[in-house]
Amino acid sequence: MSGRQLTGFGAMINKLKANPKKIVFTEGTDERILEAASRLLASNFLQPILVGNPDEVQKAAEDFGFNIRGAEIIDPENFDRMDEMVDLFCELRKGKNMQPDEARQIVSRGNYFGTMLVKMGIADALLGGATYSTADTVRPALQVIKTKPGNKIVSSCFILVRPSAATGENTVLAMGDCAINIKPNAEELAEIAIETAKCGEQFGIDPKVAFLSYSTLGSGHGEDVDKMREATRLTRAKDPTLAVEGELQFDAAVSARVARTKCPGSDVAGHANTFIFPDINAGNIGYKIAQRLGNFDAYGPILLGLNAPINDLSRGCNGEEVYSMSIITAALAD
Repeated sequence: MSGRQLTGFGAMINKLKANPKKIVFTEGTDERILEAASRLLASNFLQPILVGNPDEVQKAAEDFGFNIRGAEIIDPENFDRMDEMVDLFCELRKGKNMQPDEARQIVSRGNYFGTMLVKMGIADALLGGATYSTADTVRPALQVIKTKPGNKIVSSCFILVRPSAATGENTVLAMGDCAINIKPNAEELAEIAIETAKCGEQFGIDPKVAFLSYSTLGSGHGEDVDKMREATRLTRAKDPTLAVEGELQFDAAVSARVARTKCPGSDVAGHANTFIFPDINAGNIGYKIAQRLGNFDAYGPILLGLNAPINDLSRGCNGEEVYSMSIITAALAD
């Protein structure tokens, strides 16, 4: 990310100013986390909670040159509500016959500890993954926070933004699922589409959803084509108000000229701004092509379908990305 002003970003900050939130960072000694925490503390609309030993966190902040005065630092080793946390975790995992000693070991890990702070209402949101893998962020979320009523999966989307040299306005796109579900089926793709569209609306997108394929409305054949066509049908049935088309090749999705030839009469083809990929291979490649060759800034992955906002950072992130994702994550809290 280059620090471009993301559509909807100002509204998110205003929302947080009106209703400040607490966000927990699971890697309290990381330089990028400390940089973002310092900026958030100076802005005074989002309270960071840093997980770690207070002496180690303070020393790291001093070594890196960041002022984190006013930050809340919580150490799993000296948490005064640890017994309560252990009991709650055992209850949440009772189907696994979780024992207190094992539970204490698990919730003492930064990723689980931070997630439990959200579950207990001590924090409103969580941002992790600067050093953890995506799986290490998502697994505790699935076990502790769980999916929203009506949702069967956790998925993700990226928001991509690029200013227009001609108008000065941003082009903003949503792409899902590029990070979580490896090979979703048609029903899962319908859920991904609806959640991605909802997320895009937070960034000012009026969603026009394209289910992408190597085929446009029957021009090609195969199992993957059938899957995207069925996902389109299911999405329309689940949310008749959502503008959806599929299956579409990418050129038909974004080029009005191509759309007039390949799928005349479609309200979405040629104007799509929300793209649903058939699998994680296509999604991950697609958003990175847009980022690297299309000069889009990529925000995400933003996790979708959970009962509370929990998001994952790239291990290659910088402090600016952590700061932006902190605001996005917290603004998604009720």
